[in-house]
Amino acid sequence: MLNLIITGFIDIRLLDIIDIFLVALLLFELYRLLRGTVAINIFFGIVAIFLIWKLVDAFKMELLSEILGAFISVGFIALIVIFQPEIRQFLLALGTPNFLKKRKGKFLFWSFNMQYETELGIDKIIVACQRMADAKQGALIVITERGELRQFIETGEIIDARLSSHLIENIFYKNSPLHDGAIIISNNKIRAAGCILPVSNNSELPPRLGLRHRAAVGITEQSDSIAIAISEQSGKISYCKEGIRITVQPAKLKDMLEEEFGNNPELESEETD
Repeated sequence: MLNLIITGFIDIRLLDIIDIFLVALLLFELYRLLRGTVAINIFFGIVAIFLIWKLVDAFKMELLSEILGAFISVGFIALIVIFQPEIRQFLLALGTPNFLKKRKGKFLFWSFNMQYETELGIDKIIVACQRMADAKQGALIVITERGELRQFIETGEIIDARLSSHLIENIFYKNSPLHDGAIIISNNKIRAAGCILPVSNNSELPPRLGLRHRAAVGITEQSDSIAIAISEQSGKISYCKEGIRITVQPAKLKDMLEEEFGNNPELESEETD
């Protein structure tokens, strides 16, 4: 009897349930993307206007409905302008392996093999970071994965040198002309130094955080790269990935890099002092 009543008033198909589930999933992912940014308040404001428009339309308030309808009709273009950084971040995440990688290589009931090897002399980076942290020598190191970051490499001095802990330390020596920018490491080479990176606008970052750390977060928001920042004031090492920053010790940093890039013993022989 209950089934007959429900069937009489509501005609629900399997495709309708799938449709609702996909919309809910899309809204959840959109909320996660915007959470912690100023854009989330704008998003809630637009949703409120849309709901008010539907309400006044249901009550046949024609004048107000026409005004809100005109606003909604041009709202799509406004959304592209307002949410340009967030849309860029979403499309970047969707178009890189990390979109599936964060979900353990699965999407719905499909599984994908997302394993790939990137050569990296991890010990050389760890040794340089340890020494610079002990000396409270500020540094910003970016390690690429899939994306080569050519647009950011071109903002600095092209080096294209073999990865070396001594070279990293010399670049970030306080009297070096390149110490204020970032170095970009790609394919186990220091591609460029003194590079200019985008600064994160994440409102959840501590206000006292300097531009070096904000740039480390910013580059990982816009790419699949890894960033390591060393504080001049405290000597603390920060590891940034996908816009998230955590403070780590050198041993923990090594574990995280090995988990991300793998451990290739042939590349770990450190140059002698």
